[in-house]
Amino acid sequence: MYIIIVGAGNIGTPLIEIATKGGNEVVVIERDSEKADEAAGAFDCLVINDDATEKSTLSDAGADRADALITTTDQDATNIMVCLLAKELEIPDIVSVVHNAEHMDIYRRIGVNTMENPQRLIAEYLYRAVKRPSIVDYMRIGEQAEVFEISVDEDAPIAGLTIEEAASSGHLDDDMLIVAIERDGRGNPITPRGDTVIEAGDLLTVYSAEGATPEVTDLFGHYEDH
Repeated sequence: MYIIIVGAGNIGTPLIEIATKGGNEVVVIERDSEKADEAAGAFDCLVINDDATEKSTLSDAGADRADALITTTDQDATNIMVCLLAKELEIPDIVSVVHNAEHMDIYRRIGVNTMENPQRLIAEYLYRAVKRPSIVDYMRIGEQAEVFEISVDEDAPIAGLTIEEAASSGHLDDDMLIVAIERDGRGNPITPRGDTVIEAGDLLTVYSAEGATPEVTDLFGHYEDH
């Protein structure tokens, strides 16, 4: 893919790293000369030290052949302006971070895919790491449901049971689903079936409609504060 990334700050820099390592052709636009120099020295990509809110800058970045544009600056006004120009230049996929939730409607009207308030997402992740240390990783779906990774402890109520047995005994209810199982550090996850036995030490990817509540994590042998 040919990707234009606007901003080489706290969000843009790791994005540039991921995009370049993924084998994409990346062009970065950064107005701050020091940040532009740092990005140019660190990554195998073209870095333009200029203002992305100028149409000519986006044109210089190759907007006419770009597959996507991602704007990551810390100013919603800048991100919105860049997205409007990207729409005008007919860049197929446009993505932006959104810092103020009140601006979400503007992005929707423009037709831009968004990631809302990344700082808050990081804060929630850090809080979860302290509040629910048994959760390896998680993603929220809607207001309450979550997909999360959790290991199975030796004294977990479901350890040694098949998925069908765990469901019929009431341990796994209709609002929970084991999506994948990683065992013994193997790279390829096991696709769960009804007769798949849940073993101590397994790392499970779980969907829970009520989220990773203490009652849910208890099933896997992690008895945290309720």
